[in-house]
Amino acid sequence: MADVLIVLASKSDKEVGDKARDMLRQFGVAHEVVIASAHRTPGHLKAIIEGTTAKVIIAIAGLSAALPGAIAAHTTKPVVGVPVSGKINLDSLLSVVQMPPGVPVAAVGLDRGENAALLAVQILALSDAGLSKKLQEHRRKLEEWVLEDNKTLAKE
Repeated sequence: MADVLIVLASKSDKEVGDKARDMLRQFGVAHEVVIASAHRTPGHLKAIIEGTTAKVIIAIAGLSAALPGAIAAHTTKPVVGVPVSGKINLDSLLSVVQMPPGVPVAAVGLDRGENAALLAVQILALSDAGLSKKLQEHRRKLEEWVLEDNKTLAKE
């Protein structure tokens, strides 16, 4: 049983999806990845969303990036939208952040699959003490990394 469902709009979004998968693996979070298009396979998408037992859904899409909103329309579970960069970045970004009132989608930056995964981990950690400890350790490591970079820079 997956705690996080990652939905890619197409196979071309796999690289960004892999960033999310890698981060979820680091935290030991069970996840599943599927491909479903908001425009080309709406029935398939609806069936996936209505059938998932995942607690958080990450939706990764470029171009018009309708996928996160289409998913949010079919669930009350948290949806994290990841706009994918391409020839036209503004369209995918605006599609995720300009949701109408009442149907929210959380948004992370262009191609930031790893941040979508971290947001999913934060949501799951609200009811999982072990995951919360892992998240705190992750933040501690990030702090150490930056402080070490600062020391290295000071020596130059």
